[in-house]
Amino acid sequence: MAEVAEYREALEDFLVFLHRERRFSLQTVRAYRVDIEQFFDFCAVRLGAKPIDGIDHRDIRDFLGQLLRGGYERSSAARKLSAVKSLFRHLVSTHRLGMNPAKNVKGPRLEKKLPGFLTQFQVEQALGFAGESEAAARDRAVIETLYGSGLRAAELVGLNRDDLDPRSETVRVRGKGNKERILPLGRAESTAIAEYLAVRSDKEAEPLFLNRRGGRLSTRSVQKIVRRILLRVSEAGATNPHALRHAFATHLLERGADLKAVQELLGHASLSTTQVYTHVSVARLKKTYDKSHPRSGN
Repeated sequence: MAEVAEYREALEDFLVFLHRERRFSLQTVRAYRVDIEQFFDFCAVRLGAKPIDGIDHRDIRDFLGQLLRGGYERSSAARKLSAVKSLFRHLVSTHRLGMNPAKNVKGPRLEKKLPGFLTQFQVEQALGFAGESEAAARDRAVIETLYGSGLRAAELVGLNRDDLDPRSETVRVRGKGNKERILPLGRAESTAIAEYLAVRSDKEAEPLFLNRRGGRLSTRSVQKIVRRILLRVSEAGATNPHALRHAFATHLLERGADLKAVQELLGHASLSTTQVYTHVSVARLKKTYDKSHPRSGN
């Protein structure tokens, strides 16, 4: 990044805020650093190191245009714009700026990609594997919990034993930004977890899911477990942990769940993020219709 003292100070203060106050991971903080350094380089070179309080919405829009003309994918440009917007929101909230010049800058229109999905039958297939070992019991509990509560992989590995409340049949989950939400525990999920804990070698360890060495299971390990199991499922649309989260949301909506309730269960900040699952449901219904109905034209 261009060595402009005001830019450097604003960046470092913002990154400390993300790590200490928002509890973002170091990896996420590094991603913010890269994006905002790129913006400040633009300000230094193209705007003559304009003071931060002199930057306006046209400057930020020009930065976005340069990204797109430079060959960045729209999704990447939108992410960088989001980082810049977060920076300016922080500067306003800490009274370093009186108004946010990025507030009304619109990002590029993105194509909505439908997530890969699993049918209810495919989920049943995934959970039908045999084995009575501790590892097999853990893997079944991992799949049941990802699907039963719609968790992200990072949320699952962050679970501790005392996050479970068998009496109220709920689980406390820490989501993005360390926000907590309380989710219901399904009967199959509760049973799978109880069976795993009953055969677990270390009965006292705080983490709910352990690796072979007795430490907390990592997100990478969860990805490997899910991939290994879903690869056995015929015609699975995806083989990652998010496929089970997608299945959770899609199957709830297919059975008549309220979209707002599904948003709260998933921990989405915006309802528009959840609405993609309604498109998945419609796309699946249309595919079934086109394949099966005698008057579909296919």
